[in-house]
Amino acid sequence: MPIEVNFQNWGVIDYQEAWDKQEVLFKGKTDQKLAARASTILSSIPIAHHLIFCEHPHVFTLGKSGDAQNLLLNEEGLQKAEATYYPINRGGDITYHGPGQLVGYPILDLEQIFTDIHKYLRLLEESVIQMLAHYGIKGDRFDGYTGVWLEPDKPTARKICAMGVRCSRWVTMHGFALNVNTNLSYFKHIVPCGIDDKGVTSMERELGFALNFEEVSQVLKEKIAEQFNFTYL
Repeated sequence: MPIEVNFQNWGVIDYQEAWDKQEVLFKGKTDQKLAARASTILSSIPIAHHLIFCEHPHVFTLGKSGDAQNLLLNEEGLQKAEATYYPINRGGDITYHGPGQLVGYPILDLEQIFTDIHKYLRLLEESVIQMLAHYGIKGDRFDGYTGVWLEPDKPTARKICAMGVRCSRWVTMHGFALNVNTNLSYFKHIVPCGIDDKGVTSMERELGFALNFEEVSQVLKEKIAEQFNFTYL
């Protein structure tokens, strides 16, 4: 039976605002799960799932396991780049978000789907891989690294989609960042995901032309639905 998911497109939104909105949805779910343990009535009410797509203005975010030294800009440099910086509560190291990058935030109760965080990440990766294939780009996994890569077995290995998630009581937040028409020069200001010997790329760079962002979003939305058996509300 398909899993019903509330889909929202927040458009271009400040990172802090999006984080705050995520936290509200995330806390609502974890609080409901705690309350349901003490109530047979509440325990029979399914917890809503959400998938959010958005773009952010220029921002660098550092995960819990990251090293702040992987940000190569000081405060003055951030101002010149018109960028902000946030240490946040997801896994992973440092990454960049900005215009032309499709950011996805699945807020799901995996206890209603499957209790396997590794499977969750692999299905997110597979959704992106299948979307890239739709455009003639061969995405792949890279042993030992999360996300989607191109030519992972070659010296030209480069990441096209970063992933970093938080999961508490089997409720997820944060998610993925896919470089569609992204200004890749901003990645020069960080050691992406703490990896200093690999490159980054975008769909635009690989194909040689800017893509229709809304079309890419729609195709990825469909691929996520296929991999997770979602139906959108």
